[in-house]
Amino acid sequence: MSTPAAPSSGAYFTTVLDEAKQRLTERGQEVFDFGVGDPIEPTPEFIRQALIQALDPVSRYPTVVGQPLLREAVAGWAKRRLGVSLDPATEVIPANGSKEAIFHLPLALLRPTDARRMVVYPTPSYPVYDSGTRYAQGVEYPVALREANGYRLDLGSLPDEVLAQARIVWLNYPHNPTGASVDKTYLREQIEIARTHDILVCADECYLDLYFDESSPPPSVLQVARQGVLAFGSLSKRSGMTGYRSGYIAGDPTAIAALKRTRPNMGVGSPNFVQAAAAAAWRDDAHVAERRALFRAKRDRMAQFLRSKGYEMSGSEGAIYLWVRVPSRDPQSFFRRLLEHGIVVSPGESFGPGGEGYFRVALVPTMTSIDRALSVWDAIEFSF
Repeated sequence: MSTPAAPSSGAYFTTVLDEAKQRLTERGQEVFDFGVGDPIEPTPEFIRQALIQALDPVSRYPTVVGQPLLREAVAGWAKRRLGVSLDPATEVIPANGSKEAIFHLPLALLRPTDARRMVVYPTPSYPVYDSGTRYAQGVEYPVALREANGYRLDLGSLPDEVLAQARIVWLNYPHNPTGASVDKTYLREQIEIARTHDILVCADECYLDLYFDESSPPPSVLQVARQGVLAFGSLSKRSGMTGYRSGYIAGDPTAIAALKRTRPNMGVGSPNFVQAAAAAAWRDDAHVAERRALFRAKRDRMAQFLRSKGYEMSGSEGAIYLWVRVPSRDPQSFFRRLLEHGIVVSPGESFGPGGEGYFRVALVPTMTSIDRALSVWDAIEFSF
């Protein structure tokens, strides 16, 4: 059984994992999929019903700016969750999930002839920051994150010549893949530095409502500033709507206006029935609390097992992931042994430089499946 490793240029890491799972399935092996962050819990019934009830007899093109009820629902959530008052008309625009929005942002804001077209982003990280930059012919500047400083991207540590060339910086907290979180002080410091150098701060906040400590919800950049800031949110994991492809971009009115001009060229208007379902999801907080409790239970079960076996975890404060150090000097051998027993995890290097020596556990399987997986894992003999 070959081991999934970092994908080559142009190959998305989830495709590599899918191929590995397919090979396991073909040989009749039960698969315990902790690799791809695609939760299997059902989408809440009220969200599905909202979509069904919004199916019109006549199908019409949706607009990129979206329906007022969706933008108002996002603004309502921001007021309840963040204490922030967003103008639905000028500071919110819907997206087909955060992946689409993140990928297209550099295409919308950068030009190959621009003197400043550098994009600063963390690594390890969501691979779309890199691919979106490259497709827009931007200049990539990955910043390696380290466990020692809590996986924080510190603009103040970058050379002056980099800050002078940078046009966009991506922040992502709770962080994928490490699950690390930050506080408002950190966000304020980064925004102040970015403002000094006229850098647009783009915050991937798709895991903002998924955290393990109920007493300490992660902050949003929108709680610190809106000028020079864009926040990207998603219903995929928050509401179990990965297949619906629905999210938002919110923040700086000037940047939002630029997106309203460019995004129609990309054809990214969400179907009206999806917008109706999304509006229902953003208006409700109870189902999100239930999902947090479920992920917390999975996290506690996995963390208890891993610690009992001597594994070292770091980050792992939010999102739906655990970030674990590989307990071997031969990571490929370690991943191969897990795969031989049907256990799929994501090698850290799949998320870019800095991920070497770690692996990500996505809290996706049911509790019953997790218990079966851990029973299998517990019996594996490793040669280290």
